Amino acid sequence: MRDYNHSILEGVHLTIGQTPMVRLSRLTRGLAGDIYAKLEYFNPGFSKKDRIALKIVEIAEQDGSLLPGQTVVELTSGNTGTGLAIVCAVKGYKFVAVMSRGNSVERARMMKALGAEVVLVDQAPSSVPGQVSGEDIALVEQETERIVLERGAFRAHQFQHPGSLLAHEEHTAEEIWSQTGGEFDVFLDFAGSGGTFAGCAKRLRELNPAIRCYLVEPAGAPKLAGGSVTNPNHRLQGGGYNMELPLVDRSLITGFLTVDDEEAMEAARRLAREEGIFAGFSSGANAAAALKLLREREKGARIVMSVNDSGLKYLSTDLYE
Repeated sequence: MRDYNHSILEGVHLTIGQTPMVRLSRLTRGLAGDIYAKLEYFNPGFSKKDRIALKIVEIAEQDGSLLPGQTVVELTSGNTGTGLAIVCAVKGYKFVAVMSRGNSVERARMMKALGAEVVLVDQAPSSVPGQVSGEDIALVEQETERIVLERGAFRAHQFQHPGSLLAHEEHTAEEIWSQTGGEFDVFLDFAGSGGTFAGCAKRLRELNPAIRCYLVEPAGAPKLAGGSVTNPNHRLQGGGYNMELPLVDRSLITGFLTVDDEEAMEAARRLAREEGIFAGFSSGANAAAALKLLREREKGARIVMSVNDSGLKYLSTDLYE
């Protein structure tokens, strides 16, 4: 772990990573097995997406696809955008975040405070306010590409850029391995852009091929598992958009898990009440999925999950009324 008490860093971007891990001993009381939670809201932008923001920008600087003075643009539900706003602020790039109006307002306000230009795209007519669908994301994608062409900008492309995978393969997975001493059985994560699952599963399986890796999806939108999408307007912000994830190597997937809105929200509230961990929807989905595994097919296992972001980003929603 970094020792910040004995060093002065040359920018807040250098604090990204090396997040702590805790055992959820209260949440698992009465169950055989353990859940280890990596607290990614300890990053400066309060989410795991800070990692990929830094990696994507560093790779782009190195390969010349991002030039001095060029604008950075990205489609975001808010977390990747916040990470990019931080990295671009420190490195001196203008950043434009393009997001659906269905995402929580806290994220847009945070990005603006960090100097980003935030472009909000109206939701599709069939969408429910506050619940971002795949159709909404398609509209945001169109606007993102228009802005990239109009401004000659660098597109971060979090769903495709190798930095989204490498940030977790080279750092998050190595931290997990070090913190657990390699003594765990299962890794799982909610399917957002797929970068965390892809990078961590790849490296962790290299370190121990016996580790089982599960991908978590909304119950009403199990697109990756090959199921039918019955609820594209689910509540789980940041993923489950009914789209393929090119970064994910399916050969690394042990199995798929589904979590509905109520399960994810209750698990997030339990994390706060019982563990003092204040997190968002996708973290609740991870916790709910991990508890399901301990009760069913992975009794007695040691499970690693990510607490993806902070509950502070959802105070305008009914997650914490």
